Amino acid sequence: MSAIPRYRHIKDAILDRIGQGKLVPGDRISSENEIVAEFGVSRMTANRVLRELMFAGVLTRVPGVGTFVAAPRIQTDLLHIRNIADEVHDRRQAYSARIVTVAAIEATGTVTQALNLPSGSAVLHSVIVHHENGQPIQLEDRYVNPAVAPDYLSVDFQAITPNAYLTGVAPITGFEHIVEAILPDARTCELLGVGKGEPCLRLFRRTWSAGIAVSCAWLTHPGHRYRLEARSGQPEGS
Repeated sequence: MSAIPRYRHIKDAILDRIGQGKLVPGDRISSENEIVAEFGVSRMTANRVLRELMFAGVLTRVPGVGTFVAAPRIQTDLLHIRNIADEVHDRRQAYSARIVTVAAIEATGTVTQALNLPSGSAVLHSVIVHHENGQPIQLEDRYVNPAVAPDYLSVDFQAITPNAYLTGVAPITGFEHIVEAILPDARTCELLGVGKGEPCLRLFRRTWSAGIAVSCAWLTHPGHRYRLEARSGQPEGS
């Protein structure tokens, strides 16, 4: 007798149909009643299958209409920091960057506090839009402590991302992540190619190296294309 629970068999069957292209984003999938009839399980089991696949972002439900295959979302692990170019390449997609600005500026109070610098200190500032297959997926607004990376302004950020460069000169020994949902301003809409009023996910990241604050960055993602997640240990029942 198989030790794999019935609901896992049904989940795998649905995932296989999606993986084989038999179901594509936007396709309606079987209802609870149809799953019960096809697989000979209880409504509770059918409901668990649909609920877990929706939680995983594989399916989306439209109240009063049905359950559909969701458009794929990019997933980023909040418990780790990865180079966005590596993430895109790992998905076997094409990465590119648009450099909006790279300059030395006088920092605001928020930035100097984040970097533990005196008020009015000069910091190194970059704004870069990261693309996957020509589509913008992240707006990076970063401020860097010049004492840690004095050559930051001379770096070719078409060839290397700020994350990859800073990790090389000041290996990360600590970081902070704060996530919030936002409605983008006009500039963010333009740079990310999103409509006015379309929700975005903004991740604030601050990093340290050997106890010294290296940089702080606001990383904004189109909400319909991104999923931020964190997981520790082995999920129960997996």
